[in-house]
Amino acid sequence: MDVRSQISMVFHLDKCIGCHTCSIACKNIWTDRKGAEYMWWNNVETKPGTGYPSKWEDQSIYRGGWEKNNGRISLKGSGKFKGLANIFHNPYLPVIDDYYEPWTYKYLDLIESPQQDDQPVARPVSLITGKPIDIKAGPNWDDDLSGTPDYARNDPNLENLSPAEQEAMFQLEKMAMFYLPRICNHCLNPACVASCPSGAIYKRGEDGVVLINQKVCRAWRMCVTACPYKKSYYNWHTGKSEKCILCYPRLEAGLAPACMHSCVGRIRYLGVMLYDADRIHEAASANDNNLIESQLNIILDPFDEKVIEAAKANGIADSTINSAQNSPVYKFVKEWGLALPLHPEFRTLPMLFYVPPLLPVMASLSEAKNGAQNDKLNPIAKRWDDNWLYDTSTEELWGTIDKARFPLQYMANLFGSGDTSKINPILKKMMAVRIHRRSVTVGDISAEKVNSALTDTGLTAEQADAIYNLTSLAKFDERFVIPPAHREQAIEMLENTGDEKGATGFGFKERPARGS
Repeated sequence: MDVRSQISMVFHLDKCIGCHTCSIACKNIWTDRKGAEYMWWNNVETKPGTGYPSKWEDQSIYRGGWEKNNGRISLKGSGKFKGLANIFHNPYLPVIDDYYEPWTYKYLDLIESPQQDDQPVARPVSLITGKPIDIKAGPNWDDDLSGTPDYARNDPNLENLSPAEQEAMFQLEKMAMFYLPRICNHCLNPACVASCPSGAIYKRGEDGVVLINQKVCRAWRMCVTACPYKKSYYNWHTGKSEKCILCYPRLEAGLAPACMHSCVGRIRYLGVMLYDADRIHEAASANDNNLIESQLNIILDPFDEKVIEAAKANGIADSTINSAQNSPVYKFVKEWGLALPLHPEFRTLPMLFYVPPLLPVMASLSEAKNGAQNDKLNPIAKRWDDNWLYDTSTEELWGTIDKARFPLQYMANLFGSGDTSKINPILKKMMAVRIHRRSVTVGDISAEKVNSALTDTGLTAEQADAIYNLTSLAKFDERFVIPPAHREQAIEMLENTGDEKGATGFGFKERPARGS
């Protein structure tokens, strides 16, 4: 058992309001410079939608991630032989139009324009060529347009939904949507690392953060192709690849990453998880219907004495083990089973997990059986009246969840490798917590129905309260459990090896100084 530590994250999608504060915080710190104008290491997408870059989830276009053939996994669009064949022409590489061509405006024209009959305007000009352009797209061009035929209906996740399911989802047009924030997943089996011909991309041993050594990078851009989430970018000015570094200088100082610290909806959680590195290949090679379980199985119990002993033998500090025991991510992912990885079928074993959105239940659907409420309320009023919970049996309630605004199949395509059985229990647990908390605060639901809802989902009242507290009332230190950085180990490693690879990472040219 090779126990290692990994900084991991959870995004609670029921709380995201799509304000893009996280994206702007990241942009202002890391990518507000020449060559990186089009990069958004953190972006927020409207779902359903095509995303950024356009249709990034469709690997028939971009060939990212891993595929399994004859029991073995290999990179889809890059690797030793595939990369050599495409080294001078890569047909799977996204072009600037798949992102957007960054622009600014000639604001001086508003001031310096001579007197004339027409009002002067500030024409848009490309930040790449400096020439005037017609703006055709932007980083969140389809923001809030979940009902449009150009964007939402071209979402790759709709592929295996029936026409009836798609029509049910789009009948409310712009109201039927949710937000999907994305950053680098800092995967356990990162395709970008495996694809790099130069060996410039590496995964830090102390916390699992994936970085690109700018001195070693030769801009082959195989990492851009290999990453199925398209979170590795090419800087056209420096001729280097860049990506999210999880604000590791902030982490080492005990601070949350900028995107997480600035999150208005407080949807983000960060903590340490311990995993067995010996089982990574086994987990990544699992059958499609067992990928999620295989990934979760390599995440270890931080309270297990054998795990603690193996972790210490592997050089993991007591403070890191203690952080793993208090990790909010471990609670959401393993203890409560509420969070899932995004597109596990890419086989990169991403370490960013999402709590799927429950959203308001579509009680207006005629198929939902709500007892006498059907006679008392019209569909619109009933949708907003929580009293129907009091008269609804748990069996009928779960049936209503099956007919929520978003078909379970759509959620399953995002987070469950297409298997709806991975999503249904999570939505039931989230609804059971709501029922329990309503009984506590309002008191209009019988104890029998509350106990039935909790029993059906395998939760206790104490667990339901803990989920509610961490979701709604958690303080900063409860949402971000960051282990202290052991700087002395990094300095000792440099002195013993003399190897500067990975010593400083992106944007830093000096070795860490003693006492700083």
